[in-house]
Amino acid sequence: MPPFAGSEPAGFPKPDSNIVSIDVGGQVFQTTKQTLTSAGPKTFFSRIAESSGIYTPFIDRDPEMFSLLLSLLRTGNLPSKAKAFDLQDLIIESKFYGIETLLINSLSNPSQLEPFNLQKSLLLPLNGRDSPSALAADAACGALHVAHGSKITSFDWSLRRKATVLTHFTAVDSLLALSPTLVAAGANDFSGLQILDLENGRVRETLNWENVTKSGSTVQAIGASSENMFVSFESSRRNSNSIMVYDLHSLTPITEIGHNEIFGADIDSAIPATKLQWIEGYNLLMASGSHSGPSGVSGNIRLWDVRSGNVVWEISEKVDCFADVAVCDPLSVIFKVGVNSGEASYVDMRNLSTESAWVCLGDKRKVTNNGKKEGIGCKIETQGNQVFCTKGGDVELWSEVVMGGGNGGRIFKKNLMGRMRDMGGAKITNLAFGGSTMFLTRKDQQCVEVWQSSSREF
Repeated sequence: MPPFAGSEPAGFPKPDSNIVSIDVGGQVFQTTKQTLTSAGPKTFFSRIAESSGIYTPFIDRDPEMFSLLLSLLRTGNLPSKAKAFDLQDLIIESKFYGIETLLINSLSNPSQLEPFNLQKSLLLPLNGRDSPSALAADAACGALHVAHGSKITSFDWSLRRKATVLTHFTAVDSLLALSPTLVAAGANDFSGLQILDLENGRVRETLNWENVTKSGSTVQAIGASSENMFVSFESSRRNSNSIMVYDLHSLTPITEIGHNEIFGADIDSAIPATKLQWIEGYNLLMASGSHSGPSGVSGNIRLWDVRSGNVVWEISEKVDCFADVAVCDPLSVIFKVGVNSGEASYVDMRNLSTESAWVCLGDKRKVTNNGKKEGIGCKIETQGNQVFCTKGGDVELWSEVVMGGGNGGRIFKKNLMGRMRDMGGAKITNLAFGGSTMFLTRKDQQCVEVWQSSSREF
C-alpha cells in the first residue's frame, strides 16, 4: 500500500481496529496487525502492533527503505524496485527492525536455487598468493568460508568480507561450517581437528583421535548431520585410521566406527575415508576413499549405520575408480565421476545389492580406457535433485528425465552451465553450494567465483 503524507486525526484509527498507522520519516504508512506480527514475536513490528490504536508511532528512519521492508512482510519477497537500492543499506535497516532473517530467507533460501538459470555474477578476491584449497558454505543462508594457504577468509550471507584469520596449518585440506562464525578445520599433514572461532580469531578447541601407536592424527575428511559431526582420522604413521562421531553442539565424542589397524599389505584397510556425507533420508553415512598405486587407482565406498557401527553396503572400485563421489538424497542415487573416464555414473540406492553396478551417464567407451586419467581432480556435488559435475573448466548439470512406461529404468540428461561467456577457463578445483548460490574455484586463481540466478534481485 502506498504511503500517505501527513498525520491522522487524533484518535484515528479506533483502538480495536485491525488497521495500524505508522509515521516513518514524515510519511504515514497503513498496514494490518497481522502483517506486523508476521515479523515474529518480540520484534520491533510486533511491539508496534501490540501498542497500536492509541497514537500513531513515529520512527525516525528512511521511509523508502521502510516501504521495501513492509512489502517483504506482506509478501515474503522484496518488490522489484528494491534493485535500485544498495543491499548493505537494506541489511542495516532490516537489523534495526529485527527482520534480517526474513531478508535472508527472501534472497538466499536454498529453494530459490535455479540450476538452469545460474550464471557467473561476481568474483570474491582473496588476500595473498595462495589459491583456495577448501570451501565451506552455510547451506541455509550462503555465508562462505574459504581456506587459502594457512588463512581462512569469511564472507557473510550478502558476500561481504568479514574477516581473514591465520591458522596453525600450512594448508587447510578439510573445512566444515559449524555456524557463520565457527568452522572445523583440518589438514593432511597436521595433527588434530581445530574448532576455530573466526570472529575472535582463536582456536576454541582441538579434537584428537588417540590411535594405538600414540602418534599424531591427521584429518582426512569432515562431514555433519543435523546432530553429529563425523571426522575421518589417519595416524601420522599411516598405519591406522578411523571415523569419529561427535555431538555437533557439545563436540563431545559419541562413538567410533571403521577403526582399521593396517598389517602387511592390506591395502583396503589402509585407505582412510577422504569424503564423508550424511544421507538424511536413510540415516546412513557415506564414506569414500581411494588410493593410487602401481596398478592404478583403487578405492571403496561404504554406507555406515552409525548407531550399530555396521557397514550396510559397500563397493570396491578398481576399474574406473572414482575421482569424487556424492549422494543425492531426494533421488536416492549415489553418483561418481570416474578417475579414468571423467564421466559421471550412478547406482540406484533403492536397489542396492552386492551385485550393484555403475550405470554410466556419459560416454561408456571411456570407462574401460585405463590409459588416460581424464577425471583426475573432477568434482561432483548434488543440490536438491540436481547433480553438478566439473570437467576441466566447465560444469555439467545432470537432471533426471521422468519417463512413462514403468520399465524401472532411469534416464538422466546433461546440460552445460552458464552463458557462453561463462564457459571454459582454468580447471575447477572446488565446488560448493550455500543458500541459493553456487561457489567454485579454479587452479592458480586467488578468488572465488559466485554463480547466482539471473533473476535474483542483488
